[in-house]
Amino acid sequence: MNKAITDGLVLTPPPFSQGLDVWSRGDGTPGTPTYDGFATAAFVPADQDFGGCLEIVKTETTQSLRYMGETPLLPGCYLQIKARVKAVSGNLPTVRIAAYAGAAGGGPVAGVVTQGPATTLTSYGSVTEITAIVGTGARPGVDLPWGREAMFGHFGIEISGSNGAVIRVDDIEIEDQTSAFLRTMLDWVDVKDFGAVGDNVTDNTAAFEAADAAAAVTGATVLVSSGAYYLADDVTFESAVRFHGTVSMPDDKRLSLRKNFDFETFADAFGDEEIGFRKAFQTLILGSDHDTLDLGGRSIRLSQPVDMLAAISAGDNYARKRVIANGQFTIQAGSAFDTTEVTSDGSYSITNELRLTNVTNVANIEVGSLVIGAGVGREVYVTETNVGAATVTLSQPLYGASSSQTYTFRRFRYALDFSGFEYLTRLSFNNIEFLLDGRASGIMLPKAGLILHFRDCDFFKPKDRAITSIGTACQGMLIDRCQFISNELLLRAQDRTTIAFNINANDTKIRQNRAIRFAHWAVVHGSGHLIQGNHWFQDDNEQNATRMPGLVLTKTNSKMVITSNYIDNNFIEWTNEHDAEPDQANEFSFGSLSITNNIFTVARVGSWFRYIVVKPYGPGHLINGLTVTGNTFKALDSNPDRVEMLDDSIAGLDFSRMRNITWDSNTYHSIGQMTTSPVTLQFIENSPQASWSCDFTAFMPFESTVRNVTGVVIEGPLRNATNGLEYLTPYTQLAGNGGSGTFALNWPVAVSGKVNVTARCDNQF
Repeated sequence: MNKAITDGLVLTPPPFSQGLDVWSRGDGTPGTPTYDGFATAAFVPADQDFGGCLEIVKTETTQSLRYMGETPLLPGCYLQIKARVKAVSGNLPTVRIAAYAGAAGGGPVAGVVTQGPATTLTSYGSVTEITAIVGTGARPGVDLPWGREAMFGHFGIEISGSNGAVIRVDDIEIEDQTSAFLRTMLDWVDVKDFGAVGDNVTDNTAAFEAADAAAAVTGATVLVSSGAYYLADDVTFESAVRFHGTVSMPDDKRLSLRKNFDFETFADAFGDEEIGFRKAFQTLILGSDHDTLDLGGRSIRLSQPVDMLAAISAGDNYARKRVIANGQFTIQAGSAFDTTEVTSDGSYSITNELRLTNVTNVANIEVGSLVIGAGVGREVYVTETNVGAATVTLSQPLYGASSSQTYTFRRFRYALDFSGFEYLTRLSFNNIEFLLDGRASGIMLPKAGLILHFRDCDFFKPKDRAITSIGTACQGMLIDRCQFISNELLLRAQDRTTIAFNINANDTKIRQNRAIRFAHWAVVHGSGHLIQGNHWFQDDNEQNATRMPGLVLTKTNSKMVITSNYIDNNFIEWTNEHDAEPDQANEFSFGSLSITNNIFTVARVGSWFRYIVVKPYGPGHLINGLTVTGNTFKALDSNPDRVEMLDDSIAGLDFSRMRNITWDSNTYHSIGQMTTSPVTLQFIENSPQASWSCDFTAFMPFESTVRNVTGVVIEGPLRNATNGLEYLTPYTQLAGNGGSGTFALNWPVAVSGKVNVTARCDNQF
């Protein structure tokens, strides 16, 4: 690059033969005295070495010679000032290039070097070349680095030493030497050429922006060459940028890379993977130019949890679609991921079901802590604390807490912690592997949000949890084609404590995931969920093994579809443990649940094992709306008595109020008793009886009562005591309010024969 050619700049001053009135005896600025008519200087037209030249007798302590014209200095341009001199007589002087650095408006640029290397002449008549290079950037070989403030220079020489020296000076030359610093075929611009200083102290914001503006003109790439550059303010690169050096900036300032917004560039920029990810996430959330942060297949090693709100150092409420994709987070061993635990006393009242009051030690209780105590259901978390009011806000009500008791607050540590956000919506994680290795949990969601999405992600060995919702950010959440691998693969099922994820809100879609050996795969509250096409298995190597619930439903009226899943060595448990008033009180009870076309498989269990368990946490509940159809129930090396069970360890169900239950068209392998409602059974009486006992108990779901007999078909003749034919219609007599699976089929007279009777456990309307 040669600015004299490309930009038509005039660099070299006119020769001395054209007059000495443009050559200053001072610093070269207007009004300074010149050599025109000066008594001790004259133009020599025919020097044997120089041709025309200027002869000067040194009469001042420092004799200056400066061209009064303003030689322009452009960003990225490097000029060489060259003067050929020789001593003629007198004392031998010292000579160097000297200059005046001019700023906009003509004033001097303060604090810059204005003198080149000094050379002492050693003989008479010998020609010595004096040179110096000036430029905006502090690069090796630049004698006068002036930065971006310098707009022009007055260039020449200075003569020092004893007075009386007589020297001759050839015409001064100024040449563009930029090509000595930059490649001949230039496709990048260096921030140093625009005044950037890599000392990690100087603010380089303006220099970076100037380099970017220059690169944008030609489509070049900005090069941040070696050095540590401090940026005091936001910086946006419209051009592509490449980092050989590193940058640092305040937490609340943003680096925007519009042409190459990807993790690798941010990691290079900040020289650190963790800082690079945080700053990239900051730009992703706060910027408007990109919706996806591509990790480029890189593995980011985390030495501590990433506080995602602190990373952006801004507001806590965002509602834009954003994606983090294609990479891996790896956890490094260290105490930063250690679980902390706090014990505090607190009061609870069902009149304020999501709050603990009079809590001691509130300042030490962290948002996102798991709450443990008597009467506390599974996966209840702290969503907010108020130190002044001594209160703790909970993610779910407590089903049976005392008015005052002691609680434990256990805070797990997560690779990515969003708990500081009040609201965050439409954030997606695509093709991300969380390589947690038993050292950390995966992701803690914000307090509130909407439609967060995990797609094609792997959660490998979370220490405690893979995904945790501490509030309602799980509303509409999607988890698709993800894999969850437990850190407790070698433990017995009953000894495991890890959970893949929990849900507090409504309308999630959980599809085509795979999970291995957790205590629970999911703890799900809320309603409107679709759980489809997943495979979760929780076996161990035990014989006569204990099995744990893989899917825990904690809302009675769930309005949920569980379909086409492979439910392997675990069971579905349906409770109301997240209800501050778990007794049924004219409210929606258990219902609106569809379990269809699933594969249930279990191995090496006792006869007591059940695939579907309902556990009320208070009395008076019923089931209104349950469909269990098209499922396959299979046992290997086992013979469970039946597939379903009512766990009445706390309370039972009111079978006399069961409604809208269809349990039909399922397949049973190695199961002692099939369950079905409605069911048709055949009853035979070989001796005449006026009342036939019909027992349907074993077939009724949860061994409940018969509420309706919907059909009686007589097969063959009915005969009385004398073997005569009878043409009769029976009536049924159910067991009354107490309910039973057995009822009487009553005839006008005693008869023998065969009938097919259809009964069901519910009222349909």
